[in-house]
Amino acid sequence: MIPLNPWEHQNAIKALYSKCVEGVCEKHNITRMELDILLFLANNPCFDTATDIIEVRYLSKSQVSSSIKLLEQCGYLRKEYLVSNRKTAHLRICEKAMDIIRDGQAAQEKFISIMLDGFSQEEIDSMKQYNDQILRNINACLKGNEVE
Repeated sequence: MIPLNPWEHQNAIKALYSKCVEGVCEKHNITRMELDILLFLANNPCFDTATDIIEVRYLSKSQVSSSIKLLEQCGYLRKEYLVSNRKTAHLRICEKAMDIIRDGQAAQEKFISIMLDGFSQEEIDSMKQYNDQILRNINACLKGNEVE
């Protein structure tokens, strides 16, 4: 018997998150992928390239590329190139996107508060440590392609 089946609840978690952010997408007339990219960049400033988004979030290159292009066209993102590396585009959030990001982060906070309702801070801290270890295990396996 498997003692823990984290995948059993993943669809419910995804459904709850979608429910929390759908109003933001509708309000600002953007897709879920576009919102996810803006929030990823806002919440993870150390990851600022399309490659980072693809690798960290396990998203498809084509979806990320087309969404970035649309976000640029709308004036929500711009690309910057470093003098030392003119090939890599670093994505910068424009001021025009700040209302979307604020609304998106508020939706994320609502999602987290629903998920963690009834847990003590100590339990939340432990859960974070366990989830971090699970993610490290997953990433190590996926990077090494070690599934038997």
